[in-house]
Amino acid sequence: MKRGIIIALVILVTLVTIGLVLNNNKKKNDAKTAIVSQGSGAVSVRVAGVSKQPVDLDFSANGTFVPFTELNFLSENAGRVSKIYVDEGDRVSKGQPLARIDAEILNTDRETAEATLQNAVRDEARYRSSFQTGGVTQQQLDQAQLAVKNARLRLQSSQRHVSDATIKSPINGIVNKRYIEVGAFVNTQGTQLFELVDVSKLKLRVNVNENQVANLNVGNHVQIKSNVFPADTFNGKITFIAAKADNTLNFPIEIRVENNKTNKIKAGMYGTAIFKFPAQQPTITVPRGAFIGSVSSNQIFVLENGNKARIRKVIAGRILGENVEIIEGLKEGETAIVSGQINLVDGSLVSPIK
Repeated sequence: MKRGIIIALVILVTLVTIGLVLNNNKKKNDAKTAIVSQGSGAVSVRVAGVSKQPVDLDFSANGTFVPFTELNFLSENAGRVSKIYVDEGDRVSKGQPLARIDAEILNTDRETAEATLQNAVRDEARYRSSFQTGGVTQQQLDQAQLAVKNARLRLQSSQRHVSDATIKSPINGIVNKRYIEVGAFVNTQGTQLFELVDVSKLKLRVNVNENQVANLNVGNHVQIKSNVFPADTFNGKITFIAAKADNTLNFPIEIRVENNKTNKIKAGMYGTAIFKFPAQQPTITVPRGAFIGSVSSNQIFVLENGNKARIRKVIAGRILGENVEIIEGLKEGETAIVSGQINLVDGSLVSPIK
C-alpha cells in the first residue's frame, strides 16, 4: 500500500515538472514572436538585376568509337576447311580470298546438274520435233521446256555454291578475329568464320539532352577529339539522331568520323564530340531557381518599390545550363527574386540581399 502511494507521488511530481518546462518554453517562443512582430516583418531574399546576357550554345559530349562497318562472316556451304589465307590482324580488300572449303561434294552436285540439263535439252529437242509432226501434244512440249528451265536454274545454283567454296571478303577492312582452323568442319547453318571490321571510318556514339538535341541536325559537322591522342583533331559528321529518348531521357547521336591515314583511333576508344554554334544574340535570362516551383510554372517574383514581392507571369524559352531564357514577361532594368520564394506570397514585404 505504502509502495503504491510512493509510485503515484513520483508520477505526479514528474508530470508537474514536464508541465512547468513546456510552459516555460512557450513563454520564450511567445517572447521571440513578439520581438519579430515589433520589427518590419520583411522576408530576406536574394535578388538579381534583369539584363540581357550573351548566350553560349556550345557544348561537348563524351562517347565511344565503334567500327563504321563490322561484319560477323558466316558460312554458307557445308564442308571441311582446306585452306586459310589470312590471319588475325591482316588487312583485306573486298573480294580477297580468306579461306577455302573442300568443294568435292559441291563439284559432284555441279556435274550432276550439268548432266541433268543436257538430258533435259535433248528431251526438249525431241519433243519439239515430234510436236511439229503431231507426235506429242502442246502440254508435253511445255513440260519438256519447263524441265529445261528448272535444270538450268539448278545448275546456276550449284555453280554459285562451288564459287562460294572460296570464301571472299565482302568489305575492305581488318581481320579482327578468326574462328576456324584448317581441317575444321563447317555447316550451312551459319558457322562463324571471321570477324571483319573497317576502321578507316568510325562512328562516335554520344548522348545529348533535350535542350542540346534541339539545336542539332543530321549532316552537321562536328569537331572530334580523342582522349588517347589529345594533340590530334578529327572531323565528324552527324549521321543519326534518335527520334526517341532512351531510359535516361537522353537522345543517342551517331557521328561518322574520318580516321587518319595511320588509323590511329581504334574501335572501343573514348572520344569527345565538340559541338560549336554561331554566335547568338544576347537575351534576358534568370537562374532556374527563380521560378516558383519549377520552370514549367512560368511564374517568378519580381521586386517592386524596393521592398515588395510581386508574382509575375513570364514565358520561358531555352534552358541554358543553370539559366532559363525569358521570352516575354521581364524587361531590362527590373529586379528578379532568385531565392527565398518559399516564404513569399504576392505582396509580401521583403528585405533584398544582392
